[in-house]
Amino acid sequence: MILFPAIDLKDGQVVRLLYGDLDAVTVYGDNPGAQAAAFADTGFDWLHVVDLNGAIEGRPINREAVETIRATFPGKMQLGGGIRSLENIEAWLKIGVDRVILGTIAARDPELVREACRRFPGQIVVGIDAKGGKVAVEGWVETGEMTALDLAQAFETAGVAAIVFTDIDRDGALTGVNLEATVALANAVSIPVIASGGVADIEDIRAVKAARDAGANLEGAISGRALYDGRLDARDALALIHA
Repeated sequence: MILFPAIDLKDGQVVRLLYGDLDAVTVYGDNPGAQAAAFADTGFDWLHVVDLNGAIEGRPINREAVETIRATFPGKMQLGGGIRSLENIEAWLKIGVDRVILGTIAARDPELVREACRRFPGQIVVGIDAKGGKVAVEGWVETGEMTALDLAQAFETAGVAAIVFTDIDRDGALTGVNLEATVALANAVSIPVIASGGVADIEDIRAVKAARDAGANLEGAISGRALYDGRLDARDALALIHA
């Protein structure tokens, strides 16, 4: 199991949002590289990085911050936010990003995702952000009628490395992972699923691990605010998942 600490970037700063609202921002620092180095020193092997400006504008914005993170973090990293073309994907992979996360474009242009999987095997992740069970796009601003399961099943044979499933109604709220919905999705597809949104403390990590140990198709979980606020002790969490 992988525990991914999240670094969300807005205007070059490390932030967390509440329910994905860009007006509900908590700033945790103005040095993304230092934050990445701190996570590395703690023992994390992976980072989950999101270009929030890019998610809204539909193009990469925080490139300098991402490059700084890549230069200071020795482990692996996955990146999402505004990546909507094969050229964008290739550019990020060339600077050392290990996996790119495709969200809005996965809903808008599934064939681009399939082509990306063919060109960059093992490096494409689909981000499924759901509000009330329905897929949200454009930085979570728009929702339609497509369900998270519909979108996940569309990529069953595409070669997607993983799915990041985020429950927007819990994101940043410290109310606990929506484990029931996450496990239901994970067990309905062959693609490993990463739980995202709502991690409050080590009990959420324990619950995800227990579900995975019981056979749920889960790769791991993402944590942001709980780590930054100290509600989740990073070393305890890593000891738990490696036990």
